[in-house]
Amino acid sequence: MTAVLNISRSILGQPWRWRGSGTDGRDADFRPDDLVAGLLMARGVPREAVEAHRAPTIRGFMPDPSIFRDMDQAAERLADAVARGEPVTIFGDYDVDGATSAALLIRLLRGLGLDPQAYIPDRLMEGYGPSGEALVRIAAGGARLIVTVDCGAQAFEALEMARATGVDVIVVDHHKCAAALPPALALVNPNRLDEAADAAAHGHLAAVGVAFLLGAALLRTLRARNWFATRAEPRLIDLLDLVALGTVADVAALRGLNRAFVAQGLKVMAQRHNIGLAALTQAARLDRAPTCTDLGFALGPRINAGGRVGKSDLGVRLLTTEDPEEACTIAAELDRLNGERRAIEMLVTEAAEVAAATQGNRAVTLVSGAGWHPGVIGIVAGRLKEKLGRPAIVVAMDDAGIGKGSGRSISGVDLGAAVLAAKDMGLLVAGGGHAMAAGLTVEQARLDALADFLDDRLAADVARAQDGRALLLDAVLTPGGINPALVDALDAGGPYGAGWPSPRVAAGPVRIVRADIVGQGHIRAIVQGDDGRAIKTIAFRQADSALGQALLGAGADRRLWLAGRPKVDDWNSRPTAELHLEDAAWADEHR
Repeated sequence: MTAVLNISRSILGQPWRWRGSGTDGRDADFRPDDLVAGLLMARGVPREAVEAHRAPTIRGFMPDPSIFRDMDQAAERLADAVARGEPVTIFGDYDVDGATSAALLIRLLRGLGLDPQAYIPDRLMEGYGPSGEALVRIAAGGARLIVTVDCGAQAFEALEMARATGVDVIVVDHHKCAAALPPALALVNPNRLDEAADAAAHGHLAAVGVAFLLGAALLRTLRARNWFATRAEPRLIDLLDLVALGTVADVAALRGLNRAFVAQGLKVMAQRHNIGLAALTQAARLDRAPTCTDLGFALGPRINAGGRVGKSDLGVRLLTTEDPEEACTIAAELDRLNGERRAIEMLVTEAAEVAAATQGNRAVTLVSGAGWHPGVIGIVAGRLKEKLGRPAIVVAMDDAGIGKGSGRSISGVDLGAAVLAAKDMGLLVAGGGHAMAAGLTVEQARLDALADFLDDRLAADVARAQDGRALLLDAVLTPGGINPALVDALDAGGPYGAGWPSPRVAAGPVRIVRADIVGQGHIRAIVQGDDGRAIKTIAFRQADSALGQALLGAGADRRLWLAGRPKVDDWNSRPTAELHLEDAAWADEHR
């Protein structure tokens, strides 16, 4: 494959290639709006489906919920609970996907006349997923039906204990399943190994997306029972703001139905009907309609902060409250906890990077430390993965020699399946996950054996993924082409996120007018092209990298090609565009 601009090895050591057929924006006939179809097709959309993907709708992508195993049984049992007015408890995970999944079902069931309770386990005291003790306690409190969301697919012992009490349990999950399934009344999960192809095609859904499908099945079941003949039917569509938030925050691939969920959910969120989300948006100092980026980097981390370093149920309480004063109080607390989480994360990241530097050429980075806060290890694993370009697992060890670990993977390497295999080999106390993320519990004495096992299992996959590494570009522009109109045109191909990457362009050649270090190791630079146009650029956390040193050291006589993502800077009254840099190449070396 021909390298873009003949750049086969950039400053960061990678080739530049077209994501699709490519668009050369230096051509005189270039029009920003012409990019959209190309953006969609470069991300795998067939030509005949471009219009459907240009403005994704729920109707256009929604499957029949009945294609999923156990969906109809789950809907019938929930419908029975509604008809009988039974006590129901929603048991959710402590992250954003768990909180939004629980909140969606709670709000829906409230609209159907029930008063469902929420149970979110404490990350430190109870750990991930349902414990038998917790389910037995919930049943003893009077619950006739428990619905676990974003957890439960591996809870064999816990569900056995729950079954012994006589309580019914429905599992709504999206994590990897084993061949054997725990004893639930119904287990709805597109990643069941026995799912048919049409259901398995939705394996990229977050748990909140599966919960939405269950909600649709429940309303359809009640409709068939003529339940709404004398009652108002809740508007499931009004809960899409929760689906969008959970989907983006869980880094679910934004393709197919997920794109529709997020595109339509952002519209619902902009209306600020959910009092808690509105308060959180205000606490995050967002004075405009939230974007997909805001969900992942402003709102999601604040919801997560409760489960990481505060009270695990704060997120669900915020997303389900109807009291504006309570919403403001919880949102302010989550904002404070998020600041605390960032400080803790910085300390653990520094220690983890030191530990990782001693590991040589392992295919999977596995580091551990005593005293590391378990609430931030997933974020730190993500930082290591990005820095090292390979899967990373970070383990927080307790005084008893038991470690809680969290891992993040790279495209093409299924970390969740490897963790399940390690569990089957007896290397883990517990473990599970999906392709891009996993969690585990491990004894300190087995850390080295676990590292060796993961290396043996994943080395070939990691090597293939790294060999295929390239910076993928959507267009080449002159610096003057980086403008707000371009950003608006590119945004029309969104929403962007995991599995649907935001557009990346090359611009140049340019000379550095001024470059300096700002903030926490960011490089800010003003560059000017041969056309005389100057633009602002920023390279986040690159001060110590080859890219940062090149930007700081480039003399006025050297020209660069820059690659990155165009963004609008609306800080001033007149919006301008800037380029968020990801790589660069010396122009005189690539002709």
